[in-house]
Amino acid sequence: MCISQWAQLADNLCATILRTNEIHDFYFIPFREQPIFSTRAHVFQIDPNTKKNWVPTSKHAVTVSYFYDSTRNVYRIISLDGSKAIINSTITPNMTFTKTSQKFGQWADSRANTVYGLGFSSEHHLSKFAEKFQEFKEAARLAKEKSQEKMELTSTPSQESAGGDIQSPLTPESINGTDDERATPEVTQNSEPRAEPTQNALPFTHSSTISKHWEAELATLKGNNAKLTAALLESTANVKQWKQQLAAYQEEAERLHKRVTELECVSSQANAVHTHKTELNQTIQELESTLKKKEEEIEGLKQEINNARELQAQRDSLTQKLQEVEIRNKDLEGQLSDLEQRLEKSQNEQEAFRNNLKTLLEILDGKIFELTELRDNLAKLIECS
Repeated sequence: MCISQWAQLADNLCATILRTNEIHDFYFIPFREQPIFSTRAHVFQIDPNTKKNWVPTSKHAVTVSYFYDSTRNVYRIISLDGSKAIINSTITPNMTFTKTSQKFGQWADSRANTVYGLGFSSEHHLSKFAEKFQEFKEAARLAKEKSQEKMELTSTPSQESAGGDIQSPLTPESINGTDDERATPEVTQNSEPRAEPTQNALPFTHSSTISKHWEAELATLKGNNAKLTAALLESTANVKQWKQQLAAYQEEAERLHKRVTELECVSSQANAVHTHKTELNQTIQELESTLKKKEEEIEGLKQEINNARELQAQRDSLTQKLQEVEIRNKDLEGQLSDLEQRLEKSQNEQEAFRNNLKTLLEILDGKIFELTELRDNLAKLIECS
Protein backbone atom coordinates (compact mmCIF):
# COMPACT_ATOMS: atom_id res chain seq x y z
CA MET A 1 0.00 0.00 0.00
CA CYS A 2 1.46 3.40 -1.00
CA ILE A 3 1.87 6.42 1.28
CA SER A 4 -1.02 8.34 -0.29
CA GLN A 5 -3.38 5.44 0.36
CA TRP A 6 -2.24 5.23 4.00
CA ALA A 7 -2.80 8.98 4.41
CA GLN A 8 -6.26 8.75 2.78
CA LEU A 9 -7.19 5.86 5.09
CA ALA A 10 -6.11 7.88 8.14
CA ASP A 11 -8.19 10.86 7.00
CA ASN A 12 -11.24 8.63 6.48
CA LEU A 13 -10.87 7.12 9.95
CA CYS A 14 -10.58 10.58 11.55
CA ALA A 15 -13.66 11.79 9.69
CA THR A 16 -15.62 8.70 10.79
CA ILE A 17 -14.69 9.25 14.45
CA LEU A 18 -15.63 12.92 14.27
CA ARG A 19 -19.00 12.10 12.70
CA THR A 20 -19.65 9.49 15.40
CA ASN A 21 -18.86 12.01 18.13
CA GLU A 22 -21.12 14.63 16.53
CA ILE A 23 -24.05 12.19 16.32
CA HIS A 24 -23.81 11.19 19.97
CA ASP A 25 -22.77 14.54 21.41
CA PHE A 26 -26.32 15.46 22.41
CA TYR A 27 -28.22 12.21 22.94
CA PHE A 28 -25.71 10.83 25.41
CA ILE A 29 -24.85 13.93 27.42
CA PRO A 30 -25.38 12.25 30.83
CA PHE A 31 -22.65 9.66 30.22
CA ARG A 32 -19.75 12.10 29.95
CA GLU A 33 -21.08 15.66 30.49
CA GLN A 34 -22.48 17.29 33.59
CA PRO A 35 -24.05 20.76 33.99
CA ILE A 36 -21.76 23.19 35.79
CA PHE A 37 -24.05 26.25 35.70
CA SER A 38 -27.75 26.68 34.92
CA THR A 39 -30.18 29.58 34.63
CA ARG A 40 -33.56 30.31 33.04
CA ALA A 41 -34.15 32.57 30.04
CA HIS A 42 -36.23 33.04 26.90
CA VAL A 43 -34.35 31.65 23.86
CA PHE A 44 -34.24 33.36 20.44
CA GLN A 45 -32.47 32.74 17.13
CA ILE A 46 -31.75 35.19 14.34
CA ASP A 47 -34.04 34.90 11.33
CA PRO A 48 -31.98 33.00 8.69
CA ASN A 49 -33.71 34.89 5.88
CA THR A 50 -33.51 38.50 7.04
CA LYS A 51 -30.55 38.15 9.45
CA LYS A 52 -32.14 41.02 11.42
CA ASN A 53 -35.27 39.87 13.24
CA TRP A 54 -35.29 37.57 16.28
CA VAL A 55 -37.38 34.39 16.14
CA PRO A 56 -38.43 32.94 19.55
CA THR A 57 -37.62 29.24 19.86
CA SER A 58 -39.30 28.77 23.26
CA LYS A 59 -42.81 29.79 24.32
CA HIS A 60 -41.69 30.43 27.88
CA ALA A 61 -38.51 30.66 29.93
CA VAL A 62 -36.45 27.43 29.77
CA THR A 63 -33.34 26.15 31.50
CA VAL A 64 -30.05 27.12 29.80
CA SER A 65 -27.00 25.21 31.09
CA TYR A 66 -23.24 25.14 30.63
CA PHE A 67 -21.92 21.57 30.19
CA TYR A 68 -18.31 20.36 30.46
CA ASP A 69 -17.12 17.33 28.48
CA SER A 70 -14.14 15.93 30.39
CA THR A 71 -13.39 13.43 27.60
CA ARG A 72 -12.97 16.03 24.86
CA ASN A 73 -12.18 18.91 27.25
CA VAL A 74 -14.80 21.22 25.71
CA TYR A 75 -17.57 23.46 27.07
CA ARG A 76 -21.05 23.65 25.59
CA ILE A 77 -24.27 25.66 26.07
CA ILE A 78 -27.33 23.40 25.92
CA SER A 79 -31.04 24.14 26.36
CA LEU A 80 -34.02 21.80 25.97
CA ASP A 81 -37.66 22.68 25.35
CA GLY A 82 -39.31 19.39 26.27
CA SER A 83 -37.41 16.79 24.23
CA LYS A 84 -36.23 19.30 21.60
CA ALA A 85 -32.74 20.79 21.73
CA ILE A 86 -33.09 24.49 20.96
CA ILE A 87 -29.46 25.35 21.86
CA ASN A 88 -26.42 23.10 21.28
CA SER A 89 -23.45 25.44 20.99
CA THR A 90 -19.80 24.55 21.62
CA ILE A 91 -17.82 27.42 23.18
CA THR A 92 -14.68 28.36 21.22
CA PRO A 93 -11.98 30.96 22.07
CA ASN A 94 -13.10 33.28 19.25
CA MET A 95 -16.72 33.55 20.48
CA THR A 96 -17.98 36.76 22.12
CA PHE A 97 -21.06 37.23 24.30
CA THR A 98 -22.53 40.71 23.79
CA LYS A 99 -24.98 42.50 26.10
CA THR A 100 -27.38 44.41 23.84
CA SER A 101 -29.62 45.66 26.68
CA GLN A 102 -30.04 45.33 30.45
CA LYS A 103 -31.76 41.95 30.16
CA PHE A 104 -30.72 40.62 26.70
CA GLY A 105 -27.51 39.12 25.39
CA GLN A 106 -26.38 37.30 22.24
CA TRP A 107 -23.52 35.34 20.68
CA ALA A 108 -22.73 33.98 17.21
CA ASP A 109 -22.06 30.28 16.57
CA SER A 110 -20.22 29.78 13.28
CA ARG A 111 -20.60 25.99 13.45
CA ALA A 112 -24.39 26.20 13.71
CA ASN A 113 -24.39 29.17 11.30
CA THR A 114 -26.73 31.18 13.52
CA VAL A 115 -26.88 33.79 16.27
CA TYR A 116 -28.44 32.88 19.63
CA GLY A 117 -30.20 35.41 21.88
CA LEU A 118 -31.23 35.07 25.53
CA GLY A 119 -33.76 37.24 27.38
CA PHE A 120 -33.33 37.15 31.17
CA SER A 121 -35.69 38.17 33.95
CA SER A 122 -33.16 40.55 35.54
CA GLU A 123 -29.85 42.25 34.86
CA HIS A 124 -28.19 40.16 37.59
CA HIS A 125 -28.94 36.90 35.76
CA LEU A 126 -27.58 38.37 32.51
CA SER A 127 -24.36 39.52 34.19
CA LYS A 128 -23.87 36.12 35.85
CA PHE A 129 -24.35 34.30 32.51
CA ALA A 130 -21.91 36.67 30.78
CA GLU A 131 -19.29 36.12 33.50
CA LYS A 132 -19.60 32.34 33.14
CA PHE A 133 -19.36 32.67 29.34
CA GLN A 134 -16.11 34.62 29.64
CA GLU A 135 -14.77 32.16 32.23
CA PHE A 136 -15.51 29.06 30.13
CA LYS A 137 -14.27 30.80 26.97
CA GLU A 138 -10.90 31.38 28.68
CA ALA A 139 -10.90 27.75 29.88
CA ALA A 140 -11.58 26.60 26.30
CA ARG A 141 -8.66 28.72 25.07
CA LEU A 142 -6.29 27.21 27.65
CA ALA A 143 -7.53 23.71 26.81
CA LYS A 144 -6.92 24.35 23.12
CA GLU A 145 -3.39 25.58 23.81
CA LYS A 146 -2.64 22.51 25.95
CA SER A 147 -4.01 20.25 23.22
CA GLN A 148 -1.81 21.91 20.62
CA GLU A 149 1.24 21.52 22.88
CA LYS A 150 0.44 17.82 23.33
CA MET A 151 0.09 17.41 19.56
CA GLU A 152 3.44 19.13 19.02
CA LEU A 153 5.09 16.91 21.65
CA THR A 154 3.52 13.84 20.06
CA SER A 155 4.58 14.79 16.55
CA THR A 156 8.20 15.54 17.58
CA PRO A 157 9.21 11.91 18.41
CA SER A 158 7.64 10.67 15.18
CA GLN A 159 9.72 13.16 13.22
CA GLU A 160 12.87 12.17 15.09
CA SER A 161 12.19 8.46 14.46
CA ALA A 162 12.32 9.07 10.75
CA GLY A 163 16.14 9.27 10.93
CA GLY A 164 18.76 11.78 11.95
CA ASP A 165 19.98 12.36 8.41
CA ILE A 166 16.63 13.78 7.16
CA GLN A 167 15.71 17.08 8.80
CA SER A 168 13.55 18.75 6.12
CA PRO A 169 10.82 17.74 3.65
CA LEU A 170 12.05 15.98 0.53
CA THR A 171 12.18 18.00 -2.69
CA PRO A 172 13.39 17.12 -6.14
CA GLU A 173 16.60 18.99 -5.34
CA SER A 174 17.17 17.06 -2.09
CA ILE A 175 16.56 13.73 -3.84
CA ASN A 176 18.58 14.22 -7.01
CA GLY A 177 20.82 17.01 -5.73
CA THR A 178 21.28 20.48 -7.17
CA ASP A 179 23.73 21.23 -9.93
CA ASP A 180 26.30 22.36 -7.39
CA GLU A 181 25.76 19.26 -5.24
CA ARG A 182 26.15 16.97 -8.23
CA ALA A 183 29.41 18.73 -9.13
CA THR A 184 30.84 19.11 -5.56
CA PRO A 185 30.91 16.38 -2.87
CA GLU A 186 28.90 16.98 0.42
CA VAL A 187 30.35 16.54 3.95
CA THR A 188 27.83 15.10 6.45
CA GLN A 189 27.43 16.33 10.00
CA ASN A 190 28.07 13.01 11.74
CA SER A 191 31.02 11.61 9.78
CA GLU A 192 34.62 12.42 9.05
CA PRO A 193 35.66 13.91 5.64
CA ARG A 194 35.99 11.17 3.09
CA ALA A 195 36.87 10.73 -0.51
CA GLU A 196 34.58 11.87 -3.25
CA PRO A 197 32.10 9.14 -4.19
CA THR A 198 32.10 7.75 -7.66
CA GLN A 199 29.28 8.40 -10.09
CA ASN A 200 27.74 4.97 -9.39
CA ALA A 201 27.90 5.31 -5.55
CA LEU A 202 26.04 8.67 -5.40
CA PRO A 203 22.63 7.46 -6.63
CA PHE A 204 22.87 4.45 -4.31
CA THR A 205 23.43 6.70 -1.28
CA HIS A 206 20.39 8.87 -2.14
CA SER A 207 18.25 5.80 -2.75
CA SER A 208 19.19 4.33 0.66
CA THR A 209 18.39 7.61 2.41
CA ILE A 210 15.00 7.88 0.67
CA SER A 211 14.22 4.27 1.53
CA LYS A 212 14.96 4.84 5.23
CA HIS A 213 12.79 7.94 5.24
CA TRP A 214 9.80 6.22 3.64
CA GLU A 215 10.20 3.21 5.94
CA ALA A 216 10.08 5.54 8.96
CA GLU A 217 7.04 7.35 7.51
CA LEU A 218 5.37 4.01 6.82
CA ALA A 219 6.00 2.84 10.40
CA THR A 220 4.57 6.11 11.76
CA LEU A 221 1.48 5.81 9.57
CA LYS A 222 1.01 2.20 10.61
CA GLY A 223 1.15 3.26 14.27
CA ASN A 224 -1.33 6.07 13.63
CA ASN A 225 -3.54 3.65 11.69
CA ALA A 226 -3.51 1.21 14.63
CA LYS A 227 -4.41 4.03 17.05
CA LEU A 228 -7.22 5.25 14.80
CA THR A 229 -8.53 1.71 14.35
CA ALA A 230 -8.51 1.16 18.11
CA ALA A 231 -10.27 4.49 18.61
CA LEU A 232 -12.88 3.56 15.99
CA LEU A 233 -13.48 0.18 17.62
CA GLU A 234 -13.74 1.83 21.02
CA SER A 235 -16.19 4.38 19.62
CA THR A 236 -18.26 1.60 18.04
CA ALA A 237 -18.28 -0.28 21.34
CA ASN A 238 -19.34 2.88 23.14
CA VAL A 239 -22.14 3.40 20.62
CA LYS A 240 -23.41 -0.13 21.22
CA GLN A 241 -23.20 0.40 24.98
CA TRP A 242 -25.04 3.71 24.67
CA LYS A 243 -27.74 2.06 22.56
CA GLN A 244 -28.17 -0.65 25.18
CA GLN A 245 -28.36 1.94 27.95
CA LEU A 246 -30.86 3.96 25.91
CA ALA A 247 -33.02 0.86 25.39
CA ALA A 248 -32.84 0.13 29.13
CA TYR A 249 -33.85 3.72 29.91
CA GLN A 250 -36.74 3.47 27.45
CA GLU A 251 -37.95 0.26 29.10
CA GLU A 252 -37.64 1.91 32.52
CA ALA A 253 -39.57 4.92 31.23
CA GLU A 254 -42.36 2.69 29.90
CA ARG A 255 -42.51 0.82 33.21
CA LEU A 256 -42.67 4.08 35.13
CA HIS A 257 -45.37 5.36 32.77
CA LYS A 258 -47.47 2.24 33.46
CA ARG A 259 -46.87 2.66 37.17
CA VAL A 260 -47.98 6.31 36.96
CA THR A 261 -51.14 5.22 35.14
CA GLU A 262 -51.91 2.65 37.84
CA LEU A 263 -51.30 5.22 40.57
CA GLU A 264 -53.60 7.66 38.78
CA CYS A 265 -56.37 5.01 38.76
CA VAL A 266 -55.83 4.30 42.45
CA SER A 267 -55.72 8.03 43.11
CA SER A 268 -59.07 8.52 41.34
CA GLN A 269 -60.67 5.80 43.51
CA ALA A 270 -59.11 7.29 46.63
CA ASN A 271 -60.45 10.68 45.60
CA ALA A 272 -63.98 9.23 45.30
CA VAL A 273 -63.73 7.67 48.79
CA HIS A 274 -62.31 10.88 50.17
CA THR A 275 -65.16 12.87 48.60
CA HIS A 276 -67.80 10.54 50.12
CA LYS A 277 -66.09 10.77 53.50
CA THR A 278 -66.01 14.53 53.25
CA GLU A 279 -69.73 14.62 52.48
CA LEU A 280 -70.51 12.38 55.50
CA ASN A 281 -68.39 14.60 57.75
CA GLN A 282 -70.24 17.65 56.50
CA THR A 283 -73.62 15.96 57.21
CA ILE A 284 -72.51 15.06 60.74
CA GLN A 285 -71.33 18.60 61.34
CA GLU A 286 -74.65 19.98 60.09
CA LEU A 287 -76.62 17.64 62.40
CA GLU A 288 -74.44 18.58 65.37
CA SER A 289 -74.93 22.28 64.64
CA THR A 290 -78.73 21.75 64.37
CA LEU A 291 -78.82 19.90 67.71
CA LYS A 292 -76.80 22.65 69.31
CA LYS A 293 -79.21 25.26 67.99
CA LYS A 294 -82.21 23.35 69.40
CA GLU A 295 -80.59 23.15 72.81
CA GLU A 296 -79.89 26.85 72.65
CA GLU A 297 -83.54 27.49 71.75
CA ILE A 298 -84.74 25.48 74.80
CA GLU A 299 -82.45 27.47 77.06
CA GLY A 300 -83.75 30.63 75.47
CA LEU A 301 -87.36 29.68 76.11
CA LYS A 302 -86.62 28.99 79.77
CA GLN A 303 -84.93 32.35 80.02
CA GLU A 304 -87.88 34.02 78.33
CA ILE A 305 -90.30 32.56 80.91
CA ASN A 306 -88.23 34.02 83.71
CA ASN A 307 -88.00 37.30 81.87
CA ALA A 308 -91.78 37.39 81.34
CA ARG A 309 -92.34 37.40 85.07
CA GLU A 310 -89.89 40.21 85.50
CA LEU A 311 -91.48 42.08 82.61
CA GLN A 312 -94.89 41.90 84.26
CA ALA A 313 -93.52 43.77 87.25
CA GLN A 314 -91.71 46.20 85.03
CA ARG A 315 -94.85 46.89 83.00
CA ASP A 316 -96.65 48.37 85.93
CA SER A 317 -93.80 50.69 86.68
CA LEU A 318 -93.49 51.59 83.02
CA THR A 319 -97.18 52.46 82.81
CA GLN A 320 -96.70 55.04 85.49
CA LYS A 321 -93.60 56.37 83.78
CA LEU A 322 -95.52 56.49 80.48
CA GLN A 323 -98.11 58.80 81.95
CA GLU A 324 -95.35 61.09 83.14
CA VAL A 325 -93.75 60.97 79.71
CA GLU A 326 -97.02 61.91 77.99
CA ILE A 327 -97.30 65.02 80.13
CA ARG A 328 -93.72 65.93 79.29
CA ASN A 329 -94.39 65.15 75.63
CA LYS A 330 -97.12 67.77 75.51
CA ASP A 331 -94.70 70.36 76.80
CA LEU A 332 -92.14 69.32 74.18
CA GLU A 333 -94.73 69.58 71.40
CA GLY A 334 -95.33 73.20 72.36
CA GLN A 335 -91.59 73.86 72.25
CA LEU A 336 -91.31 72.05 68.91
CA SER A 337 -93.98 74.19 67.28
CA ASP A 338 -92.13 77.29 68.46
CA LEU A 339 -88.87 75.98 67.00
CA GLU A 340 -90.57 75.18 63.68
CA GLN A 341 -91.79 78.75 63.41
CA ARG A 342 -88.25 80.03 64.08
CA LEU A 343 -86.82 77.60 61.53
CA GLU A 344 -89.28 78.71 58.86
CA LYS A 345 -88.38 82.34 59.51
CA SER A 346 -84.64 81.49 59.27
CA GLN A 347 -85.18 79.66 55.98
CA ASN A 348 -87.01 82.64 54.51
CA GLU A 349 -84.14 84.92 55.52
CA GLN A 350 -81.62 82.52 53.94
CA GLU A 351 -83.63 82.39 50.72
CA ALA A 352 -83.66 86.16 50.54
CA PHE A 353 -79.89 86.21 51.15
CA ARG A 354 -79.35 83.69 48.34
CA ASN A 355 -81.39 85.82 45.94
CA ASN A 356 -79.40 88.91 46.85
CA LEU A 357 -76.16 86.95 46.41
CA LYS A 358 -77.22 85.72 42.96
CA THR A 359 -78.07 89.26 41.92
CA LEU A 360 -74.68 90.45 43.13
CA LEU A 361 -72.91 87.62 41.23
CA GLU A 362 -74.74 88.54 38.01
CA ILE A 363 -73.70 92.17 38.39
CA LEU A 364 -70.11 91.04 39.10
CA ASP A 365 -70.11 88.81 35.99
CA GLY A 366 -71.24 91.75 33.89
CA LYS A 367 -68.48 93.94 35.29
CA ILE A 368 -65.88 91.22 34.68
CA PHE A 369 -67.11 90.84 31.08
CA GLU A 370 -66.89 94.63 30.57
CA LEU A 371 -63.35 94.63 32.00
CA THR A 372 -62.39 91.75 29.68
CA GLU A 373 -63.69 93.66 26.65
CA LEU A 374 -61.84 96.75 27.85
CA ARG A 375 -58.59 94.74 28.20
CA ASP A 376 -59.02 93.29 24.70
CA ASN A 377 -59.64 96.76 23.25
CA LEU A 378 -56.60 98.16 25.02
CA ALA A 379 -54.50 95.25 23.70
CA LYS A 380 -55.73 95.92 20.16
CA LEU A 381 -54.92 99.61 20.52
CA ILE A 382 -51.41 98.76 21.73
CA GLU A 383 -50.86 96.41 18.83
CA CYS A 384 -52.13 98.99 16.34
CA SER A 385 -49.83 101.68 17.78
